Amino acid sequence: MFSFITKIFDFNEREIGSIRPAVVKINSLEPEFKKLSPAKLKEKTVGFRERLEKGEVLDQLLPEAFAAVREASSRTTGMRPYDVQLIAGAILHQGKIAEQKTGEGKTLSATLALYLNALGRQGVHLITVNDYLARRDAEWMGPIFHALGMSVGCLNHEKAYLFEPVASSQELVAEDSTPEEMQLGQGKYLREVSRREAYQADITYGTNNEFGFDYLRDNMVYDPSQIVQVNGREEEGAHHFAIVDEVDSILIDEARTPLIISAPQEEATQRYYDFAKLVNDLVSKTDYTMDEKSRSVTLTEVGLRKLERMLGIPNLYEKDFETVRHVEQALKAATLYQKDRDYIVKEGQVIIVDEFTGRLMMGRRYSEGLHQAIEAKEGVAIQKESKTMATISFQNYFRMYQKLAGMTGTAATESEEFSRIYKLEVVVIPTHEPMIRKDHSDVVYKTVTGKFQAVANEIDECHAGASPSWWEPHPSRRTSFSLNSSSAKIFPTNS
Repeated sequence: MFSFITKIFDFNEREIGSIRPAVVKINSLEPEFKKLSPAKLKEKTVGFRERLEKGEVLDQLLPEAFAAVREASSRTTGMRPYDVQLIAGAILHQGKIAEQKTGEGKTLSATLALYLNALGRQGVHLITVNDYLARRDAEWMGPIFHALGMSVGCLNHEKAYLFEPVASSQELVAEDSTPEEMQLGQGKYLREVSRREAYQADITYGTNNEFGFDYLRDNMVYDPSQIVQVNGREEEGAHHFAIVDEVDSILIDEARTPLIISAPQEEATQRYYDFAKLVNDLVSKTDYTMDEKSRSVTLTEVGLRKLERMLGIPNLYEKDFETVRHVEQALKAATLYQKDRDYIVKEGQVIIVDEFTGRLMMGRRYSEGLHQAIEAKEGVAIQKESKTMATISFQNYFRMYQKLAGMTGTAATESEEFSRIYKLEVVVIPTHEPMIRKDHSDVVYKTVTGKFQAVANEIDECHAGASPSWWEPHPSRRTSFSLNSSSAKIFPTNS
């Protein structure tokens, strides 16, 4: 363990040490860039692109490009990137993962690498976890790119935007602009456009779902002119460079989550309702076993014989595959998928709840008859069954990018997985000021009841004014609260 930690520390020191000369160069350029007029600062982008066309490479342009972004940021947002943010930007440009502590400014760090890599006119992507963050970051960082003559696009569910800093013929981006004045995430400075236009922007912000689904839809079009994910350039440039925010969540936790495009196949039948009632008579552990981690449920020999007697058939697996499928999906719906956790029922419809964000996934449906089985379980109208037309996992999608980078507050603990699966190295960025916050290790409990009992104990301790000690036994507080496991509610047992 000690050698592993030492290895990471040494690697970090080497990586950060190799970037420090560039940081010194960027700092030395600051007085020069401060003297530039807004027009001259914007012209820098034109100059950088001309130098690229003449044979220079991005690494040669990095000091000047970063100095330009720092100056543009200072003028438009009032935020001047710190040296450690310059280091993070360089790490992202190198196609690595930058681990920055919470509050160290990942959003601003990303602008440095985004701008530098967008100079090649191939388009770059910033992938985040929800629509609000995509809008907020596009509006918040948009003034920086606009001041440098670059366009910014934004993708949301069923909508796309371009950052528009001008309204009523007046410039809205001023030196004294603040996040409050910008009304971040509200779309005040976003103009709705086609998805193709959003991808044609120099920098495009969006969610992992939107980028993935657009890729699937592009592979189903009948005419190449309908393809949106080409950045207005050659098709191979569609996946040039991407920075993934919350990279551990998207590339590790959700890596194998499939994105599926389906189409109605046939009318639903009464069989879903019949099988929903049928599986209610099966008993857990006796008739079937569950594996919640892999989301699978398996009939035991006893359960199989019971079902065959109920269906009046000698051998279920010789009957037909449709019957087997109905049984399996009805059993999954009844045992693995819980109302108000995995889905909700609203206005007679079953709506999926995203297990990672807790957000409602309007218009999304489980495949292979599972959604219909849940509808039958809840007694709502069953919609048409769907057939999978196209599918891809996040892992396979993001590996298509020519250069991929990521940022998060917690990546070092999963560095081995990033290296093995994506060939991504993790670099821990030092904090701007000495770290005074204490980050305790995760605590894992064997049961849900034990977890929430610990939560109740910590709340009780905080309420009493004591120092939280949820990572240690605390006998004096154990009996103050109890957890009703049947209703999953925490309530006091004494006063």
